Amino acid sequence: MSEHDANARYARDAIIEPEHIARARTHALEIGAAPVSAGVGAQCAVIAAASRALNIVEIGTGAGVSGLWLLHGAPRATLTTIDSEPEHLGVARQSFGEAKIPAARARFITGRASDVLPRMNEASYDVVLVDADPENVIEYVEHGLRLVRLGGTVLIPRVLNGGRVADPVQRDEATKAYRSLIQETQSSPAVIGALSTIDEGLLQLTTVAPPA
Repeated sequence: MSEHDANARYARDAIIEPEHIARARTHALEIGAAPVSAGVGAQCAVIAAASRALNIVEIGTGAGVSGLWLLHGAPRATLTTIDSEPEHLGVARQSFGEAKIPAARARFITGRASDVLPRMNEASYDVVLVDADPENVIEYVEHGLRLVRLGGTVLIPRVLNGGRVADPVQRDEATKAYRSLIQETQSSPAVIGALSTIDEGLLQLTTVAPPA
């Protein structure tokens, strides 16, 4: 085993997932709603905590795992989560109920993100997580950057696309979209970006003021 592989395995094994999130993960796997890994979830929780987030948007609810990680980091926040799959939202509601998350702190919206996001207020959120429709990831991130306040962060898990992004031979639409997103945001003066390679990957984009 290489040093990189050993470090990655150690980092994964070191994470202790809270019991209520582990239960939600089980529900997610039962319905085939692939949840973010515990490693990525923990990083999202750290960003939410460091941001002192009070208002969070999640694009792609799944079965609630990523939303619960975000609220784990920001226990005073209100989460607005969007998904086009009623079954996923139903399971997420169940997971939030089992976690004893107050109903007032979670708003579930059934619909296509492309229809919902334009109606949301700009510069009104602390964190936006984008985990839906890889082919549309650039559009969703653009909305996310519009929605977050100055100093807010947009989080994009699965950005390594199962190792395909690093493989120049891979040219499918989702992989090309993720590559473009990484390249464009790393050179943008509007954000500070960091790419984490833990598990499925996590791109973190924090908005900054333009240079004086």
